[in-house]
Amino acid sequence: MIEAKTMFETRNGEKLLDTDPADMPPDGHIVFIGRIASPWTARETCPKNMKAARETGQPAVLTIDQPYRDGLLGLERASHVIILSWLHHAPRALIVQKPRHAAEPKGVFSLRSPARPNPVGLHIAKLVALDIDTGRIDLDAIDVLDGTPVVDIKPYFASTDAFPEATVAGRDEPGRVER
Repeated sequence: MIEAKTMFETRNGEKLLDTDPADMPPDGHIVFIGRIASPWTARETCPKNMKAARETGQPAVLTIDQPYRDGLLGLERASHVIILSWLHHAPRALIVQKPRHAAEPKGVFSLRSPARPNPVGLHIAKLVALDIDTGRIDLDAIDVLDGTPVVDIKPYFASTDAFPEATVAGRDEPGRVER
């Protein structure tokens, strides 16, 4: 079991769950299929999103564990991949958060913060290179700490995964396409 490290300070207006999900018995039998090697070793220097990660110009490597490497067959056809990661440093009992940039507290399901009951990260990265024999996937960038476990990988389909008209009320989205 991976223990969450105390990397998050408590802010005014935040609320914790009565029971920390990390202390509950597992019920999904999720396994980690690999790890991400990134240049980020501290939360303070890790980019907050994939846009910021790309702007650094720092690539990343995802290595799939041996038993799962055959699952990479055909992935080389994809230009981009969706990576689901386990944000193992994040606290899991925080249910209402007070982001630094927000005037009011918000529920975790309305935020992209790693602190949530199941700290699953979602990343869309450009697939730069793939070696099935070694399980090595070179990525253009990533916004997670070095050593982050991987839960799953999927090909990104622009035809079904992109919604240019998507909005979040009160959030300015420069470059968004109006339809």
